[in-house]
Amino acid sequence: MSKLKQPYFKLAPLAAAALLAGCAVGPDYARPELELPQAWAQRTAAGNAAAAQVADRAGERWWTLYADPLLDRLVDEALAHNADARVAAARVLEAQALAGIAESDRYPTVTAGLSGNRTQSSLKGAMPLPANIPRIQNSYRATVDVAWEVDLWGKYRRADEAARADLLAAESARDAVRLALTAQVAQQYFALLAADAQEATAKRTAAGRDENLALYRLRAEAGLGSEYDLRQIEADAADARARLAELTQARDRAESALALLLGRSPRAVLEDTPERGAPGALPALQVPAGLPSDLLLRRPDLQEAEQRLVAANARIGAARAQYFPSVGLTAYLGSESTAFSDLFSGPAGIFQFAAAITQPIWNAGRIGFNVAAAEARREQALAQYRQAVAAAFKDVRDALAAQRAARDKLEAETTRAAALEKALQQARLRHDAGIASRLEVLDVERNLLAVELARIDSERAARAALADLFKALGGGWPAAAQG
Repeated sequence: MSKLKQPYFKLAPLAAAALLAGCAVGPDYARPELELPQAWAQRTAAGNAAAAQVADRAGERWWTLYADPLLDRLVDEALAHNADARVAAARVLEAQALAGIAESDRYPTVTAGLSGNRTQSSLKGAMPLPANIPRIQNSYRATVDVAWEVDLWGKYRRADEAARADLLAAESARDAVRLALTAQVAQQYFALLAADAQEATAKRTAAGRDENLALYRLRAEAGLGSEYDLRQIEADAADARARLAELTQARDRAESALALLLGRSPRAVLEDTPERGAPGALPALQVPAGLPSDLLLRRPDLQEAEQRLVAANARIGAARAQYFPSVGLTAYLGSESTAFSDLFSGPAGIFQFAAAITQPIWNAGRIGFNVAAAEARREQALAQYRQAVAAAFKDVRDALAAQRAARDKLEAETTRAAALEKALQQARLRHDAGIASRLEVLDVERNLLAVELARIDSERAARAALADLFKALGGGWPAAAQG
């Protein structure tokens, strides 16, 4: 072999190592096969194309469909200050740092060192120094050190792949927290408005019954009413005050719950009163027919579950790579001298290049157990992903059913309340004409109060069902996705 070819021949092992570095053991990820429906079933009445376009324009800010500027500000405040949202954002930063650490393992490490020492040798040792060698000696050393483990089997690349999947999972988890938070803020806000309306209704009822009680006492004292009717009216007035106390407590709880969701300070949670707005009419919104079912896979919680599966799959390869030999390369370049003034002179130069191959032979099955554990974790992640997808479709089905039921119930309660309003008018006319007793009027008033409170709660439930629908769908849907 000629001298010209010898340097290239010496580089052959490095070239082979570089080619082998493109190999990576372990299974490559493939999305699991899932039995998905082709498209959304049409579960509602005729489609509302205008409402679907509104949902498309709302995009990720789906809560703007309620047409309440105050709610928009409250949601923005919660997204900026809520504790759960801040924790999720911090976990993304942590995952970014861990991904950076995993990536750095793929590259060489370079360090610089400067050392100096002064030693004195024994004159009475087993090997005394010759007379011409000084007993006290100095030594100085300055080097740049490089170390690199060649990733022949993809151990570090698989670890990097897993860390990046963990980062994507953390980002998806953050998005899931934000989506859930927007729904919770909207629902709690409407719960507060409903509590206000119920409290106002109960106050009017209690005030009316107290007024009736005072008038009937005057009539009873004049001998124009019976004590039996008086006690019944007195009991109804006390019942109205008790109902009012319960609703006032519910309103206080709704205020503090909303303040906590908004991420306000402990003092604000205790002392401040959240603002109230005026939401627009309940949007007549439904999921259009023909949306592809795989559109649901963009839900952030499903993306998180899939990325956890990707990470678990990649860690199998990292565990299997432990079966194969590892190649470590080390080198240093620097200077060494007994005098610091000569440390950086030409004759003081030193260097070293070394390579080492390590092959596991026996470790009591540790590598096999690590592989088995990684495969078991992948199976767990796979089962969790399949369950998350199935649960997502359940959420959509339940949300569609809840929205339809809430609207039907609101319509029925509204009709019922209107009918009882008219019945109360008739009962009062009959009482004034002497045909009906005062107790009959009170009975209709009690029913009307219960129905009016139920109607207010039904309106809250209808607005909350809309929020649940957007949460189940992962936000709005693009118009282009409609069939």
